[in-house]
Amino acid sequence: MTSPSRSRPVVVGVDTRDSAQSALAWAADEAERRGAQLRLVHAEPPTHRRPQGTGHRALDEAAAFLSRRNPGLDIALVLEDEGSPARVLCHHSRGARLIVLGSRRLNRIEEFLSANSVAVPVSAQAACPVVVVLAPESAAEPTPYLVVGVDGSPASHAALAHAFETAATRDADVLALWVWQPSLLESTDEVVVLQKCRRLLFEAVTEHAATYPDVAVTRQVVRGHPVEELAKASEDALAVVVGRRGRGGFTGMRLGSVPHGLLHRAHCPVITVPAPDAD
Repeated sequence: MTSPSRSRPVVVGVDTRDSAQSALAWAADEAERRGAQLRLVHAEPPTHRRPQGTGHRALDEAAAFLSRRNPGLDIALVLEDEGSPARVLCHHSRGARLIVLGSRRLNRIEEFLSANSVAVPVSAQAACPVVVVLAPESAAEPTPYLVVGVDGSPASHAALAHAFETAATRDADVLALWVWQPSLLESTDEVVVLQKCRRLLFEAVTEHAATYPDVAVTRQVVRGHPVEELAKASEDALAVVVGRRGRGGFTGMRLGSVPHGLLHRAHCPVITVPAPDAD
């Protein structure tokens, strides 16, 4: 019998760009590793009609590419003609284990004004983890690893759980990174604060490390700006995983500064994981 978790599909957004093949490949590999269906979703808002047949052609070409690359994969095609791509994908996220997207690397103004803005609003609103594939997977490191940002919040605990689960399916290590950002308005003993951060990081990681004893984990506390330090650590990583706090606004205004910043600065795919109480 198939368990409910295994029956949830991996959903990937499909458009008409050749550059989206990196996202298709990531999604296919995740579905294959997890024994899940891969659902290809293309949305065509009524107010932005392309020439007839464009959506079907994009889906067929994506399916043909993946059938050659991952033969035997269970692939479903979905063409939606009502609603923006971001809203359609958020709807599909409710029953998915993962949403995978490519990125156009839009600037911050384009993110809020362009109908093509998908990565930020979906990362902010989806009911499941969202992977934004900024570039092909890195193969520079002999031992692959994922970076996960930790700060003790419920969102970062969800990010840790996803990072360990993903690492286990990929035979990868985990680098758990706690970034302490000093406040100019606060006088603190740096040694004491860093010791406290190390203790909190150890406590946060312990439960997940016990669940996945075969996943090697490195714990690291650094001083600096979270986006800069996580982006630096992501340079040779398979992905960087961060939590999304609470409820995200649909426009992406409430995605959070760290995941939002990483979508612009990371050197690898960015995985945003909703907190347990996220909508």
